[in-house]
Amino acid sequence: MAIRTLLQLGDPALRTTCRKVLDPQSLKTASVVSDLADTLRHWREQTGYGRAIAAPQIGVLERIIFLQLPGMDPWPLINPEIVARSSETIVVWDACLSFLCIFMQVKRHREISVRYQDLEGKSHEVEAGDEHNYSELLQHEIDHLDGILALDRVIDTKSICTREEFEKRYRDRSPYALSDSLTV
Repeated sequence: MAIRTLLQLGDPALRTTCRKVLDPQSLKTASVVSDLADTLRHWREQTGYGRAIAAPQIGVLERIIFLQLPGMDPWPLINPEIVARSSETIVVWDACLSFLCIFMQVKRHREISVRYQDLEGKSHEVEAGDEHNYSELLQHEIDHLDGILALDRVIDTKSICTREEFEKRYRDRSPYALSDSLTV
């Protein structure tokens, strides 16, 4: 429906805990999902990065995330919550459309279970792991709904680098190298 302004690091809305969506079937919810899809597509076309986006990144303080991996169906998740985490963790490169000039290494759980609703209000639970990097991606986006940014999860400040340095030094060994349509 519309390409929305993407809030950038420093905007207080990115640090806000989002409220639960009361009616996943509402036109308002569908409109937010459409705007998330349009905004993500625009940023991927402009930058080459973008696998997912969270509603607070466009200033909507509701628990909605939208994933669009290259070659995969769009996946809106309403009221997603992590209900189980593996004890095993992984260290991954992370970045964010809200501060795309910065990359860093963060620690995430290797596997998680996420409960969410679809746009019809039906509840689902999904096991997410290494396949398509869903585990780290869902953790990143769900963090957004709680006002947590990837910078808050950095394992070592010495891993923080610019996008240019990441692409030159580390990209080939990261999930971002898996597709020509790069991912964040």
